[in-house]
Formats: sequence, structure tokens, C-alpha cells
Amino acid sequence: MTDSAIRVENVTKFFGDFPAVRSVSFDLPRGAVLALLGRNGAGKTTMLDMLAGISSPSTGSIEIGGALNDVDRRRKVGILGHGQWLYDDLTATENLEFFARLYDVAGAAEKIQGWLKDAGLARFHHATVGEFSRGMRQRVAVARAFLHNPEILLLDEPWTALDDRAVEFLSGKIRQAQERGCTVVVCSHQLREALEVATQVAVLERGRLALFSPNDAELRAAPETLYQRIS
Repeated sequence: MTDSAIRVENVTKFFGDFPAVRSVSFDLPRGAVLALLGRNGAGKTTMLDMLAGISSPSTGSIEIGGALNDVDRRRKVGILGHGQWLYDDLTATENLEFFARLYDVAGAAEKIQGWLKDAGLARFHHATVGEFSRGMRQRVAVARAFLHNPEILLLDEPWTALDDRAVEFLSGKIRQAQERGCTVVVCSHQLREALEVATQVAVLERGRLALFSPNDAELRAAPETLYQRIS
């Protein structure tokens, strides 16, 4: 039994002749929260898609929760991506019920009610998601990603379009997930929010892993100094 939740070994991803990710390796222990950071085009979303099994490495291997098989991997993982993966014609409740059935969530009705209440959406539970603001949709998507208590959470720009209250709600849920042993990888341009919850920091630079280290109090206090560490 390995203590690694995520093991990435010499992973490269080509799009045509372009290497979006180049020879990346790292080992993330169970219960860690990794802030996966980098400038636009650094390869963050490509890396997250490979961790999620949405795309495959051109070379190298990725092991998630001890599983190399994509089907086994997906049941262990909760994903929040740019697309949100919600159905506009369904209500907030119906969206969450659909995903609860996919993941065979026990006690789904009670859990869905709890998530909608925590997200400040209880009074909108019968409204279709297509009527929601972007921030409201994001809160439903957060609930969807967390609903089945995954072993691993992969979050791409999760604080996008959230107001201050919702930012704190999400950050609190990430901390709670970590406390129960969940491993989290979060990509974000919002350095302060990402570094406030992270235990580890990785920075991609033109597809290469330029930094992989524990987070520290100095970085939390001054997130703007991050890129000075790799310059």
C-alpha cells in the first residue's frame, strides 16, 4: 500500500509537435493540498486534464489513488473544471440528483439538501440552472464535485465568479475535505486564495515543473513573491 495519492512519472503531453507538458514528475501524499500554479499557457489545465483522465499522457504514467485504470480512477475523483458540467434545463436539485445516481451516493437527498443550504442556494433549489448567475452556477458545480466524498479533488479555477462569502465557503470546504484525508489539486490564478489552503506548491513554467515544495508562512503572507523563487 502506497502513501502516495498521486504519482506522476516523467509525463509529457504533445499537441501535434507542441509539448504542452514536458517531463513532469512529482509524488503527492494523501491528504495534501497542492496549489498547481503558473502563468497563462504554462500547462496547468493540460496537467489537470491528465490527472482527471480526460486526456492521456503522450509519454510517462500517472497513478491516482493506487489506480492506473481510468474507470477505477474516476470513481475516486471529484472534478471542477471550466465547463462546470451542469445541465441548464434541470434544476439545481435535479443536477445534483443526476450526479448522485452516477456515483451511487448513499443518503443522496439529505446530502443534496445540505449542500444547497451551505451554498446559499436552498431557496433556488427548484429553479433551473440556466436561470442562474455565473456565481450561482459555480456554487452548484462545487457541490457536484464534492457530493460523493471523493478521495481526490481536482479543481480548475474554482474561485472564479464567486463573491467573498462564496470564496470563504469553498475554501472552508477544501479544508474540511483535507481534514477527512482527501487530496486536493487546485489550479488558480488567484494566488492568495490558493496559497491560503495549500500544503504544497507546484509551479509550471512553459510545461516544465519549475518548483515543487511545501507551502510556508512567508509565501502565504506575500503570494506575490512566488515567481521570484523561480526567476
